[in-house]
Amino acid sequence: MPKPPPPLFLGRASYRQRRLRDAVRLLPVAGAVGCMIPLLWPRGAEGPGNGLALLYLFGLWAGLIAAAFILSRAMRPEDDTDAAEGE
Repeated sequence: MPKPPPPLFLGRASYRQRRLRDAVRLLPVAGAVGCMIPLLWPRGAEGPGNGLALLYLFGLWAGLIAAAFILSRAMRPEDDTDAAEGE
């Protein structure tokens, strides 16, 4: 008896796990772009000072750590998704 064709669409849980992995892969890119934003600020007396730029970078760093923590808790271990896809 021939093997039935694979389903056309992914399961909902598998789809969500893939999107979470995509979000985790995007975090370093978002961090690099975010670190470049203070370079666009105007310099001199009319622009924000170095102190504000350092506070921004610290907030960005803390936000990236929090996002990585939240995303890592939402993801399942890699073993479970690979086993489910192989069936």
